Amino acid sequence: MLPQSRALEVPDADNREGQDETVRDNTPVRNIPEGRCFARSALRPQGQNNVRFDGGFVQVFVLDKKKKPLMPCHPARARELLREGRAVVHRIAPFTIRLKERIGGETSPFGVKLDPGSKTTGLAAAREEETDGEKTAHVLFQAEIHHRGSAIKKKLDQRRAFRRRRRSQLRYRTPRFDNRTRPDGWLPPSLRHRVDTTLAWVERLRRLVPVSELSQELVRFDMQKIENPEISGAEYQQGTLAGYEVREYLLEKWGRTCAYCGASDMPLEIDHIHPRSLGGSDRVSNLTLACRSCNLKKGNRPVGEFLAKTPERLSTILARAKAPLKDAAAVNTTRWALFQALKATGLPVETASGGRTKWNRTRLVLPKTHALDAACVGKVDRIEGWNRPCLSIKSTGRGSYQRTRLDAFGFPRGSLTRTKAHFGFQTGDQVMAIVTKGKKNGTYAGRVAVRSSGSFNIQTGSRVVQGISCKDCRLLQRADGYGYSIHPITEKGEAGEALSLPGMNAGLSRARG
Repeated sequence: MLPQSRALEVPDADNREGQDETVRDNTPVRNIPEGRCFARSALRPQGQNNVRFDGGFVQVFVLDKKKKPLMPCHPARARELLREGRAVVHRIAPFTIRLKERIGGETSPFGVKLDPGSKTTGLAAAREEETDGEKTAHVLFQAEIHHRGSAIKKKLDQRRAFRRRRRSQLRYRTPRFDNRTRPDGWLPPSLRHRVDTTLAWVERLRRLVPVSELSQELVRFDMQKIENPEISGAEYQQGTLAGYEVREYLLEKWGRTCAYCGASDMPLEIDHIHPRSLGGSDRVSNLTLACRSCNLKKGNRPVGEFLAKTPERLSTILARAKAPLKDAAAVNTTRWALFQALKATGLPVETASGGRTKWNRTRLVLPKTHALDAACVGKVDRIEGWNRPCLSIKSTGRGSYQRTRLDAFGFPRGSLTRTKAHFGFQTGDQVMAIVTKGKKNGTYAGRVAVRSSGSFNIQTGSRVVQGISCKDCRLLQRADGYGYSIHPITEKGEAGEALSLPGMNAGLSRARG
């Protein structure tokens, strides 16, 4: 665990004279604007005594009085500052506090590491230090951004179908897209969304921690020539990372399962669909994954002979072998656009290959997650604090301007209200509901879905609670286009059950008063 930052221990932060008495022990939770404090005690999810899971803590971001980033602190330190009234809650997700009196302080440089993906992008903020030639990354924050590119593409396809129907409904009209030009670097909206969302979160982290450099998984081959100018021939072509790129491609293509028996969670081997002894090539379209037993049973027989009794699996393998990897194409299309956007921030950008990322993760014996892949990007010899809970960020959008629901053929089947906000709430707001009577008696915190009738739904960490009255809801944070949940990382890299966000149930006992 890193030592406590001196920025939170100086006398200015302890000076309570002239403080804003916004928070009191008996102040109930109420509707408040975004960024204002709603309670004094925080950082304790429902049913938990603290915020420690699997050996790691949820670090708390800290801002000074002028909203300049300081060093993150331990949850216990944040609770102390909130309890004594020396800080207020600035944001719920990621959880951030703002000191009332402190301005400026000593900070250490942070690096933001990215592992871009088609559906999920890994994000990690780490403090890096180099000792005796070894680079150690102290991970203080990790998150996974779940993109909605497929949903955007579906909406665009639907809109295109509606326009075609309208164009020929009364008379034929010539399409206009032939007259339109696209600027250099244009990307479809479904791909542009991935770049914009990732860049938005990089900018958000820059406002929460003192970021000095960025790292992105980009290039395909290791820069061995820079490290060893005399390397040449086959040694240069293969190098330390030989085979990692092809293996990672096959793992993604075949879903990390055996193509012949469907077994998973076991060591897999690369197998030639058409054996090399019978003229098969080493092309990726002729490679698949097989467990040890299936690989030995197949031997050097053609796949048609080996799976003669299971024609359905045979046809599936042959069709999948030549199928393109759509997700890999999306990443390959957007990686340079993201790289140029990161360079435009003015910070130094480190790039590394996906093979090096996997080599680092395998060498350090870390679980397979998108966030840990991000922490392993670039040159790193050791990683500390990798077992911290991961913040899951789901892109939900900010709603739709369309006020009429349509069926599959484009005909109206219902209408929506003309306004998105009802009773002071909007779909996507983070709220806390305290129900004191009825079948739903209890306390719930999460993302709200509003109705004009005043009966809301709340998405908690594990379920959806329906029929909550708007009178029982209290605003925690305004909608920002994302849904949040926290998942502890297990030893196998699996995300555990979603937990309540830190601070959402803060001061519940006081709020009941």
